[in-house]
Amino acid sequence: MCKGLVLGTLVTSCMILLYSYATPTVHLNIQEAPVPYSCDYQPVNIRALQAFNTSQNAQGRGAACTPKVDIMFMKTHKTASSTILNILFRFGQKHRLKFAFPESRNDFLYPASFQRSHVKDYQPGMCFNIICNHMRFNEEEVRKLLPADTIYFTIIRDPADLFESSFHYFGRIIPFTWKISADDKLAEFLRDPWHYYDPEGFNSFYLKNLLFFDFGYDNNLNPDDGQVDKSIKAIENRFDLVMLLEYFDESLILLKDILCLDMEDILYFKLNARKDSPVSRLPLELRSLASDWNKIDLKLYNHFNATFWNKVKQYGNERMALDVAELQRRNAEMTAVCIEGGQAVESSLIQESSMQPWQPIGEKSILGYNLKKNIDKKNRKLCRKMLTPEIQYLTELGVNLWITKLWAHIREFLNW
Repeated sequence: MCKGLVLGTLVTSCMILLYSYATPTVHLNIQEAPVPYSCDYQPVNIRALQAFNTSQNAQGRGAACTPKVDIMFMKTHKTASSTILNILFRFGQKHRLKFAFPESRNDFLYPASFQRSHVKDYQPGMCFNIICNHMRFNEEEVRKLLPADTIYFTIIRDPADLFESSFHYFGRIIPFTWKISADDKLAEFLRDPWHYYDPEGFNSFYLKNLLFFDFGYDNNLNPDDGQVDKSIKAIENRFDLVMLLEYFDESLILLKDILCLDMEDILYFKLNARKDSPVSRLPLELRSLASDWNKIDLKLYNHFNATFWNKVKQYGNERMALDVAELQRRNAEMTAVCIEGGQAVESSLIQESSMQPWQPIGEKSILGYNLKKNIDKKNRKLCRKMLTPEIQYLTELGVNLWITKLWAHIREFLNW
């Protein structure tokens, strides 16, 4: 495995190096061009003809609004963010919006800090509606890319569960975990993490305060460092909504409200879900150890857990319950219409290659779906879009993922 990883890394690095020489560099020290206040390209007279979405406020009064089309989604790891990406892709296609996509791969050179030059065909002053692929957040660069009326949102997850998921998904590409010989590598790591963990180790960020790292901060700070609280406050000031994975449907209803979406816009199937067999739920002792090891993420999560329920209260608890029930009912209807067998299946049972999700190195643990045959014309297109994995959807949207696809071929050749 070590030889294969070295070979794969060398080949991929060489291809990226060749690509960097072949691609003209965007020089950001040229005279800046201001981004327009809004990138809503649709003429006013056309938008006036569109049907208004109608939301109900907490007192039950209707309020007409039009969809917000300038959107920044901070895609965090292992938080159902691929499902949200599918929602945004469908919404962008529906309204003919302009995405800021990465060049040649499905992320913005993560884990490098985001730069505008990472955006495909970027030139200063260009107008983009949506940016939503994986990045390590850099507020200054993002702010100079997107219009002032942009809605910022993200999603987070209980740090203990996030750590478990990340440990199993990324463990094979984190070299310092390879020396763990115990059958239960995760338990062995958590009982003495500093025996294995190297802050400077390759891909070490995947196993300590990953959320804080994704937001662009130092994940190895002391949790009591004043910079931690200052950074959490900065996230609160920048993001209009921080969703919670554990309350995914409630989060989507809040997103629907803030962006003025239709209920159809937020219908979803769980994408990039992991089958249960390789990942057991953490027992109480290990959950406590995982939370303590990721104490910065725990502070971040607890802070936004409180702000989340304040937003739910403002929305109206009864109204929220009704809307969640409606979303779940319509999701169940779409499951019956779209999915063969009514549930996700293992990779080996997926019939169409276009429905195969990206798998972690060394295993095929990510579930996918089979599209029903003979779906009625009304739902055929929506069903396929809702079930299309991220990589295939990006290709459909015109992103040239040659580096991602090269890596896939290398993995297949090395039987990873």
